[in-house]
Amino acid sequence: MAEGANNAEETQDLTDGFHLLIDAFKLNGFGTIYGVPGIPITDFGRMAQASGIRVLSFRHEQNAGYAAAIAGYLTKKPGLCLTVSAPGFLNGLTALAHATTNCFPMILISGSSEREIVDLQQGDYEEMDQLAIAKPLCKAAYRILRVEDIGIGIARAYRAAVSGRPGGVYLDLPAKLFGQVMDAEEGRNSLVRVIDPAPEQLPADSAVERALNVLKHAERPLIILGKGAAYAQADNVIKELVEKSGIPFLPMSMAKGLLPDSHPQCAGAARSTVLRQSDVVMMIGARLNWLLSHGKGRSWGSAPKKFVQIDIEPKEMDSNVEITAPVVGDIGSCAAALLEGMGNDWQAPPANWICEVVKKREDNIAKMAPRLANNNVPMDYHGALGILRTIISERPDTILVNEGANALDFTRGVIDIYKPRKRLDVGTWGVMGIGMGQAIAATVETRNQVLAIEGDSAFGFSGMEVETICRYNLPVCIVVFNNGGIYRGVEENANNCDPATTVFVPNSRYDQMMSAFGGVGVNVTNPDALKQAVIEAMDSGRPTLINAEIDPGAGSESGRIGNLNPQSVLQKKNNPA
Repeated sequence: MAEGANNAEETQDLTDGFHLLIDAFKLNGFGTIYGVPGIPITDFGRMAQASGIRVLSFRHEQNAGYAAAIAGYLTKKPGLCLTVSAPGFLNGLTALAHATTNCFPMILISGSSEREIVDLQQGDYEEMDQLAIAKPLCKAAYRILRVEDIGIGIARAYRAAVSGRPGGVYLDLPAKLFGQVMDAEEGRNSLVRVIDPAPEQLPADSAVERALNVLKHAERPLIILGKGAAYAQADNVIKELVEKSGIPFLPMSMAKGLLPDSHPQCAGAARSTVLRQSDVVMMIGARLNWLLSHGKGRSWGSAPKKFVQIDIEPKEMDSNVEITAPVVGDIGSCAAALLEGMGNDWQAPPANWICEVVKKREDNIAKMAPRLANNNVPMDYHGALGILRTIISERPDTILVNEGANALDFTRGVIDIYKPRKRLDVGTWGVMGIGMGQAIAATVETRNQVLAIEGDSAFGFSGMEVETICRYNLPVCIVVFNNGGIYRGVEENANNCDPATTVFVPNSRYDQMMSAFGGVGVNVTNPDALKQAVIEAMDSGRPTLINAEIDPGAGSESGRIGNLNPQSVLQKKNNPA
């Protein structure tokens, strides 16, 4: 009896890798883990759940990774993704690269084989040198080998993910680590609570003065808001800066709603005009990458331009064109410094420029209105989106998740967003498959209703996660624009009996997938039925998938980026139009 009591007492004075990892997460405020269970992390998931951490199990690691990435964007705290070794790790790696490219803070945590076996290539279960593979695709990568290093390892990963330009971090946990034991008190003392992981970075006074001087002499200024500005959560100061400047602003897709798309200075409906005609462009949390034609070419017009760029990363400056006035620092601090430097007598842009932008915007909105009001059967994209546009305007707290080719391009231009971080999409990398992972994380992290507008092709990448949505009973309404194919459903193969490479099974019923898992599945063929189904879904909060039948001939090749398709000279020669 005494011997048994002594053994129990000794056990109570010990801790292990499982518990220290959980304690490290809780100490630093991590309340949710997205992942897929399996060897060697199954028991860890069970223990984390028992400790009060919410653990959401997905059907595929890539989708869990996309959930963690967007959780990082929404919260400014690294989203956690937990995977098994080798294949699971590789599945999560795409999401990690996506997070790094988009500057979303995320930590991918994967179990792994023991180092001595990996290094000698002795053929362990799912053996792979995961750390070496991850390093080129993320911001930082670490491996924890000793239980006493768990606390500092989590701290390093946390700080690396959110400091400076945010991004993805890989954390490698060999299976042996979980079972290692140490003294409980020493274990508690080894944990680290991260203090100020993303400190303010103030801009230089000279940089602020230079930027204001460039703006002051602009005849046709433009502000471009990027998702970095939305991520910063410096909403009030950015709004005040834009409004005080009087400068028209163009929001990139995930910056929509930072100021409402209905704002009188918004130039979203006059994008082509403001890009071509502007003479000074101030970018706030935006990069001159492919989404902005690298700052050059026909879309930017022929007149020379001066660029003011606000970014936390100095190496981003002059990446494509000369930046006349670089302002390096965190978005909030830079915006506040510019605002203060404007003083009380800042002059608005010339009236003729403002009038030109407003006229173009209003003309384009007027041209689009009849297309959005059509009641065509089968539906086209504009008729369907006109309905969803109205619903979002009436429910501005709804988070819109959007992916596809035509489904992405049309939705981005049609549906106005009124509040920050209410539009989530494919981001800088343009990947397909983010939809269901982002939809799940968006409602888990914010508790808001989610409306996911999906192309049928894009939905196919993550569609099995509708089971996850139903399992956790999440308030997610999915609208699949079903036009029967990739881009369109009308292409024919004249070479053999196989369908064309871009064509799906005609008259597919994606709604029945949702019904199969206990959610609500609805098939709609006209705008009125679409409106009714979406409103019912949002009012009920039940997991819902609406199969919206779109004209198979609607849409275009690659949406609006068909110019990126290489062309075969030989094919044109042999098959003239």
